[in-house]
Amino acid sequence: MLKRLTLSLLLAATPLLAIAAPDSYRLDPVHTRVLFAVEHAGFSHALGTVSGSEGVLVFDPDDWRSARLEVSVPIQRLDLGDAKWNTATLARNLLDGERFPEARFVSTRVEPIDPNHANVIGQLTVRGVTREVTLAVTLNALKRHPLPPFRRTAGFSATATLSRSAFGVDGWASMIGDEVQLRIEAEAVRDRNAGDPADATPTDAPGTPAPSVDSDTPQPVQETTP
Repeated sequence: MLKRLTLSLLLAATPLLAIAAPDSYRLDPVHTRVLFAVEHAGFSHALGTVSGSEGVLVFDPDDWRSARLEVSVPIQRLDLGDAKWNTATLARNLLDGERFPEARFVSTRVEPIDPNHANVIGQLTVRGVTREVTLAVTLNALKRHPLPPFRRTAGFSATATLSRSAFGVDGWASMIGDEVQLRIEAEAVRDRNAGDPADATPTDAPGTPAPSVDSDTPQPVQETTP
């Protein structure tokens, strides 16, 4: 009798355990955007955006610590509102978009603050250099989307501040500030086929130095300053 009762309890608990498992979400590249601000010669803060980010999120709102995130940001889709300015920013003496067409963020741990806020710490790779960055994340909503196909959707806002020179982006030091402020708006749609970022094979080693740039290498749009 005791064995049958134990088996019954285990069977009854199995569906609950399955429901409690974190869901996998895939970032919606249309509704995910990175905004950055950087000082321009002391006159103003230049504003730019990068659209089209893709990635996978594993998330349980009742257990932020179990969350995992991996995101790819297409640097070549950077937009400062002017074609020449975009080209200058993607040149080899700055972001070097031709050789390093994407930035990548992989979470390493999550520190919950309250049910709707957490610090997400991870490895950010830009221009071939990887550094630890902390995102201050706010969960805006987690619910069924009101439009077809009515998928369960998570919405987040995040901010971070980083040093561009720490990633080897040190050109135009007299014109461009070192501190870069990031604001990220993201939506992720539940997708059971999205996989788990923890299963991915790392492609960049933390602390990899940026490739050197020869001083006599021709730079695109030299006549255009940031």
